[in-house]
Amino acid sequence: MKLINKIRNNKSIVVLSLCSTFFLSCSNYLDVDKDTDYPTKAPLNLLLTNVEKSTALIGDFNNNTGRLLSTYTHQMTSREEEDQYGIKVGNINMNNDWDAIYLALTDIQTIIKQGTDSGNMVYVGMAQIQKAYIMSFAVDLWGDVPYSEATQLATSGIVSPKFDNQKEIYTQLFALIETAKVNLASNLGTELPGDDDLYYGGDTAKWIKFANTFKLKLYNQTRLTTDFDQAGFDALVAENNFFTSNADDFQFDRYDVISPSNERNQLFIESYQSTQFGTYQSPWFYEILKGVNPNIHTGNPDPRMPYYFYNQLKSGQFPPDQGNATTGNPGADYWDASTGFFSIRFGSTGPDRDKSAENSYTYPGIFPCGGRFDDGQGGSVATLDTNFSGKGKAPHRILTYDEFLYIQAELIHVGKLSGNAATKLEEAITASFAKVDQVVANSGTSQSVPVLSGSGDVTTFIANVMTEFNAASPAKKLEIIMTQKWVGTFGDPMDQYTDYRRTGYPVLADPLGASPEYQLNNGDAFPLQDFQTVQNNPFQVSFYWPQSELNANANAPAQKNPATYKIFWDN
Repeated sequence: MKLINKIRNNKSIVVLSLCSTFFLSCSNYLDVDKDTDYPTKAPLNLLLTNVEKSTALIGDFNNNTGRLLSTYTHQMTSREEEDQYGIKVGNINMNNDWDAIYLALTDIQTIIKQGTDSGNMVYVGMAQIQKAYIMSFAVDLWGDVPYSEATQLATSGIVSPKFDNQKEIYTQLFALIETAKVNLASNLGTELPGDDDLYYGGDTAKWIKFANTFKLKLYNQTRLTTDFDQAGFDALVAENNFFTSNADDFQFDRYDVISPSNERNQLFIESYQSTQFGTYQSPWFYEILKGVNPNIHTGNPDPRMPYYFYNQLKSGQFPPDQGNATTGNPGADYWDASTGFFSIRFGSTGPDRDKSAENSYTYPGIFPCGGRFDDGQGGSVATLDTNFSGKGKAPHRILTYDEFLYIQAELIHVGKLSGNAATKLEEAITASFAKVDQVVANSGTSQSVPVLSGSGDVTTFIANVMTEFNAASPAKKLEIIMTQKWVGTFGDPMDQYTDYRRTGYPVLADPLGASPEYQLNNGDAFPLQDFQTVQNNPFQVSFYWPQSELNANANAPAQKNPATYKIFWDN
């Protein structure tokens, strides 16, 4: 009993004795709220890499809006609700991008806070540029969105962030880009990005070029607004520090890696590695490339076709999946026997739209997704060797040099920049062909793929486009610029969705139009049919806010009508 009382009365002595016995520091032993093996503050380099991967997935294919917008811009078609402009309020792909944007924004804000506190301002600048990019993306899709109060739950206790005015957000983004440029140029910090920067490897000069080129893109989008910032635009043009080659492209490279995570191109994963197609190659897009559309580039076939599409059927081969070889009806919703191109039309309700034709459908080719180059020999993707079918090593192209040249051509044409629009357009088309060559060279393909740049077919094609351009009316010239930009950026549909809303170009397929929708006939009488059962959905000029956000956020607005709710620059 005396011993027990002594222990009770001398707790500190016993604890000290125990600490000494087990070679523990008494303060560390009692400090149970700190886990030294798992720090609460993530290193800047790990945060940056994570943010850059998240930025690359926004608007990409597979689980995000890329597959939706590719149908809306008629670079592809689909059997899903985006066909016939029917995206619903609960669309998973659209909601996924909303979530991805605000998850990325949380990490971005962490980099900005930690980097500012520690004086690592280069990291801050890279984070700020990506913040401007993803928030402009959000505005371009939804309009008013949470911005000033977003991601402030931990710091300010804001559970329901207000939806800021879309135009005011853009004004703040222009200023944020300039702040980011100052931070990037400062070279300040005990830590500087290197391999953790997946875009430019820590090259701040390239980041500043991207910042300026991206800002020019935003100015181009807002050029029709009544209070266009002419002074800011002029200052940016005078700075004259933009992309100078495709080595400056802001793109996220993809790799031939499946485990532990699949690092291949997202469109490649959906097309070549899934058991079911989600998107198909657009016959409208194909016919423009083939030169059979009567409205534009008529009789001028585009040499990029075998780089853009892989036909499992070769010329003259009858589809093996369906149809009737005796009667000659291929049973295809759309089929071009002269090349083997096989797909479905936009808005189709024909009898062959929903048939399974995995061994006949045309796949995306080597340029948009790192798939197979079409050498004209055909062959089922299911039976081809993996290396021969492609490796999926095609980048997610976010903003590229050729796109920058198209932006310049547009600005010159409408009188916002000095220069010759025809000369700039020719430079842009030439750069687009060079971009295809660059993607092919880095694809790791085992095929023998011809170089496009400088070839006779390319020279002829460009010369024909320029002849068409020089003879065109001002409106037609703008259409040609936007159409070639649409073709050159195949596989990256977000900017093309924006371009169509603000310019009306390129001209898109209209299944309810008075003129024949497609020029090629399978021989199944389909072009003579009308679209009596097609849903007459209006083109959506913005998208529904996620209903889950509206339900949970007390400061959210009422749900919009996406057919009438315009983005502020859409005049």
